Amino acid sequence: MADEVSEPDNRIVVGVEGSGGARAALRWAIKEARYRNAAVDVVTAYSTTYVPASPDFNYVPLDPIDLEAEVKRMQDSIIDEVLAEVDSEGVDVRRRMIRGRAADTLIAESDNACMLVVGSRGRGGFRGLLLGSVSQQITHHGSCPVVIVRPDLPT
Repeated sequence: MADEVSEPDNRIVVGVEGSGGARAALRWAIKEARYRNAAVDVVTAYSTTYVPASPDFNYVPLDPIDLEAEVKRMQDSIIDEVLAEVDSEGVDVRRRMIRGRAADTLIAESDNACMLVVGSRGRGGFRGLLLGSVSQQITHHGSCPVVIVRPDLPT
């Protein structure tokens, strides 16, 4: 008996982390979702940075702010900004924040998605890199087609 291959869900996963590339990726994903009659899952991965407190203590969070609230504000701001710019009528845009590394989170979210969309360069890395490390990882390990959107091209 052959293994059954399930059809992918009609959803486009887009990684958003606050960069211009993420904004361009979200604009592109919403336009593509209208064409495909698909939902858009906006995924933002985040993690707390821990540092050693002293030799006698364990690690403590470096981020003194409420990280989750800050990440949610950033994600909401970008989504609201992009929704005001593009025609999103009929597109179900869902907001998801997931604790974890960006590449690992997006690779996991690509399971059963019809497409995974990211910007070509995010907030980290070196200015000269045309393709970020997250983009490279998801192109190699994602479970669905991957679209990498350059922020300097019209979307």
